[in-house]
Amino acid sequence: MKARKPVVAGAFYAGTPEKLRRQIEWCYKHELGTGIVPQVNEMGPRKIVALVVPHAGYAYSGPVAAHAYKELAEDGVFDTAVILGPNHTGYGPPVSVWAGSSWETPLGEVKINGELAHEILGGVIKVDEMAHLYEHSIEVQLPWLQYLYREVRIVPIVMMAQDIETARAVGETITKTGDNIVIVASSDFTHYEPHSVAAEKDKSMIEAIVNLDEEMLYERRETLGCTMCGYGPVAAAIVAAREMKASKSKLLKYATSGDTTGDFSAVVGYGSIVMKR
Repeated sequence: MKARKPVVAGAFYAGTPEKLRRQIEWCYKHELGTGIVPQVNEMGPRKIVALVVPHAGYAYSGPVAAHAYKELAEDGVFDTAVILGPNHTGYGPPVSVWAGSSWETPLGEVKINGELAHEILGGVIKVDEMAHLYEHSIEVQLPWLQYLYREVRIVPIVMMAQDIETARAVGETITKTGDNIVIVASSDFTHYEPHSVAAEKDKSMIEAIVNLDEEMLYERRETLGCTMCGYGPVAAAIVAAREMKASKSKLLKYATSGDTTGDFSAVVGYGSIVMKR
């Protein structure tokens, strides 16, 4: 497979290296962000096994995403990021991994860990290119990783099938790939409801994630009619995190698009969550 070119550079995030670095720094320093631009702790404890991170435009969700990546930087250096995102486009098979050479962003090239990508094939996970070509949920995570780590290896997986059985199968498969990985589950929460409604629904969904309980997540999503887009990737991350001995999870930051735009009438919810050993 050829290198995957960026498709939302200049839209979801800045399209040139200098502007993109400044935009990421703006997210960290934003009043909803962490207040500081983190440095990677080379001797970090490596307790993080998974993160939940939003994937909207940086102007909207970037300050919330900054909390997850600050936590990751302080935790140390990992070998590979397995990035799970929902398939918004409808292209490709139910679950697909890009096993080609690399992805590109304005900050340069991100290498695919091809050996690991091929290890997880079989069962529900298939090699596919089409599912990834126009999908933004994985791409928007890459500049954050590049900014911190310069060079990073990834395994990108998108999920069109998000039923609980598929999510569990994906999570269990990921756990076979080694200990020094970090899973990034890319998801926004409630879409286009009033701020107060979204915040209440999302609070309930986040409680299930913090409890590392994928069954509760699905039950609450159905009961509440929550429009969280990446519930499958998040459930897969929960399953994998438990298998990788995660014993605690916590919400780092929650906000909605209303908190950045001032329009609270129809918002999207964003949360950064960490799962640790």
